[in-house]
Amino acid sequence: MDLGITSRTALVTGADSGIGWETARVLLAEGATVVLSDRDQDSLDEAAAKLDAPEGRLFAFAADVTSIEQIAELHRRTKEAVGEIDILVQAAGVTGAQGLFHEIDDEGWTSTLEIDLMGPVRLTSEFLPDLRSGGWGRIVYLVSEDARQPYADELPYCAAKAGVASMAKGLSRSYAKEGLLVNTVSPAFISTPMTDAMMTKRSEQLGVSFDEAVESFLAEERPYMELGRRGEAVEVANVVAFLCSDLASFVNGSDYRVDSGSVATL
Repeated sequence: MDLGITSRTALVTGADSGIGWETARVLLAEGATVVLSDRDQDSLDEAAAKLDAPEGRLFAFAADVTSIEQIAELHRRTKEAVGEIDILVQAAGVTGAQGLFHEIDDEGWTSTLEIDLMGPVRLTSEFLPDLRSGGWGRIVYLVSEDARQPYADELPYCAAKAGVASMAKGLSRSYAKEGLLVNTVSPAFISTPMTDAMMTKRSEQLGVSFDEAVESFLAEERPYMELGRRGEAVEVANVVAFLCSDLASFVNGSDYRVDSGSVATL
């Protein structure tokens, strides 16, 4: 299927693995030029090498989304390499502080919000002039089922993702007439390094195998995931790529759940 993005340039954050990396792969396959970004340059270079992209179509620039200065430098390097971007996919994020509310201190809240909420805010602020300038633009934020269905043991993450979802809805009303469409994608329990770490910790706590930890988590914590498995990163990336495309020309301010039914409400 032709997504109509062969002349477009995308910046994908959180792109050294998981959903970000898969999204970059799909966008490249559809003909876009892609800039990968994450915190560590070495891991980014390894991720880029695995994509085997044509020369001049893939770049990798490290930046920490908690640093305004590093985001500005990312913008400078991106402009120098490819010019202005047309697409921003914000996938960078962490699980952050976990535990019941009374167990999480101020630092736990602040550090999680710095990455998962203020990271997207800062990136959007820096790159918004690019996205508004060409009469055609796309922003896709990776939020989470947690934005709609918060879980008691990861409230900082839930609050951050709900904040991003609300920001996205507001942005979608601000710039659509300029051709900039803004949407979110909400995955649930996808096979990524983040959930691998969660399940490794769970397996150690319960004294069971990794697969048994996944099975029990699905049964006890995500009973509405009707397919009974973790999702694959590419299953999310395909939806993100659609929202980045010409095919999504009438989709704005929407949230696409890629969650196997996990969110148990309308």
